[in-house]
Amino acid sequence: MSRTVYCRRFNKELEGLEKPPFPGPKGQDVYDHVSKQAWLDWLEHQTRIINEQHLNMMDMTSRKYLQGQMAKFFAGEEVDQAEGYKEEDKD
Repeated sequence: MSRTVYCRRFNKELEGLEKPPFPGPKGQDVYDHVSKQAWLDWLEHQTRIINEQHLNMMDMTSRKYLQGQMAKFFAGEEVDQAEGYKEEDKD
């Protein structure tokens, strides 16, 4: 049986991740409070941001920026969008 979490992005019980997505307290927080669907949505959004803004993930400034965007994304706050990108309705 899959594990469920109360997803902070969708504000409801949903299927959780199988393991923390990265080590440390932030990875554990995502594991405990973010659903599998919200994580997959974030990965898509993260890829668009990295590509659109030509972020270098070896650069600490880019990594900190992306961490801030991730926190906002999971909290349901406004996040930066790729120019011209229109999010589809998932209903």
